[in-house]
Amino acid sequence: MSVPSVSEGKVVLITGASSGIGEATARRLAGSGHRVVLGARRLDRVAAVAEEIRGGGGVADHGELDVTSLESVRAFVRAAQERFGRVDVLVNNAGVMPLSPLDALKVEEWDRMIDVNVRGVLHGIAAVLPLMRAQGGGHLVNIASVSGHRVDPTAAVYSATKFAVRALSEGLRQESRDLRVTVVSPGLTRSELAEGITDAAVREATKDMLRIAMPAEAVAAAIDYAIAQPPGVDVGEIVVRPTAQG
Repeated sequence: MSVPSVSEGKVVLITGASSGIGEATARRLAGSGHRVVLGARRLDRVAAVAEEIRGGGGVADHGELDVTSLESVRAFVRAAQERFGRVDVLVNNAGVMPLSPLDALKVEEWDRMIDVNVRGVLHGIAAVLPLMRAQGGGHLVNIASVSGHRVDPTAAVYSATKFAVRALSEGLRQESRDLRVTVVSPGLTRSELAEGITDAAVREATKDMLRIAMPAEAVAAAIDYAIAQPPGVDVGEIVVRPTAQG
């Protein structure tokens, strides 16, 4: 496996990097000496975060990114490769979570979850896999959820997408001998995900649950740990959640 020198750090691409886990991961990994490329639809926000990272002495770039578009993801990866010469890690983090009971029939929200949470991960894999194979190695970190291990009322479709992320990751891991594949499954985490819930009752219940949520930095630390392992060591899955979460 071709590995960048420790002094250079790795080139890490992060989707959904404008807030929450993605933003925290960008800041954490830049602080660990990696070169980070932040992608999200909110270009002004990722630009501001990247500038703050550079202001603190880190190496960061950014780009507009819509993970539901394969061409957008390919362009994002291509720009990072042209800037840094390689892509060592992709953190497939972008996700949405508009929870609701199935009988609310919020079909458009179901489709959005499938497009972002599943198709977005597949687009990331499709965009980096040929490049990583050609350069002799790479690492995909796919963000799932504890909802990918259990199903709760109002979370059926969201859970289905996160079960899918785990299945895709395990399939890729079994097919690979030169790539590392890690699934990170966070529990309740402070982020903007709950703001996308349109069902009023579910939104209020979720806000109440989030009182015990852990900071996004806890998930970022888990990602940093997985990336920092030596060549030939693949951390397959990390579940990280608040101690108070049942």
